[in-house]
Amino acid sequence: MSTWKKIDVENWTRREHFAYYTKILKVQYNMTANIKVEKLLDYCHQNGKKFYASLIYLVSKTVNSIDNFKMFQDKEGNLCIWDHVVPNYTIFHDDDKTFSDCWTDYDEDFETFYQNITSDMEKYKDIKGIKARKDQPENFYCVSAAPWTTFTSFNSRIVGGGLQFFPVITMGKYERAGEHVLLPVNLNVIHAVCDGYHAGLFFETLQQEIDALG
Repeated sequence: MSTWKKIDVENWTRREHFAYYTKILKVQYNMTANIKVEKLLDYCHQNGKKFYASLIYLVSKTVNSIDNFKMFQDKEGNLCIWDHVVPNYTIFHDDDKTFSDCWTDYDEDFETFYQNITSDMEKYKDIKGIKARKDQPENFYCVSAAPWTTFTSFNSRIVGGGLQFFPVITMGKYERAGEHVLLPVNLNVIHAVCDGYHAGLFFETLQQEIDALG
């Protein structure tokens, strides 16, 4: 069960930034960084864990640690923050090369979340169409993988689609580079609630979480 609280925008340190980027210049931006995942790959191989499911947990834990990634506007237009957000992720259908959205509630405990998400992936893996699992909650963010190529940039948000404050995160194909295995991760956010600092914090925290689990 999700809860939220209103932000006192008038006394918020980003009040002018929020007003500027919601009323004058409605900017979104995206940033791609390489994340070192060799420790995570070793952990998955040694413990029989799936890489994609494990990575979604680590991304979700990172997103939930940064308040600016959990913001939304309620029906009255008040800026609010969820107590937590859940991953809305993609499942690829190899037979017809389409994908479907699925979601799993977030749990801070890795083993609990891992069991839940792998169970959901198995349950909904053969359901076609955009939404494999119905009743997606409002407190979501988007995460997906495009493992067929290594990219240096990726933009997936629709221009003119309105102010959607949730982050969109896309991961590409990992490749070995010397002693490391690098995974390109793209973060797409709206400038009204996230600055370059928050993007940098996301990548720094994600790397720390990966290294800690691995």
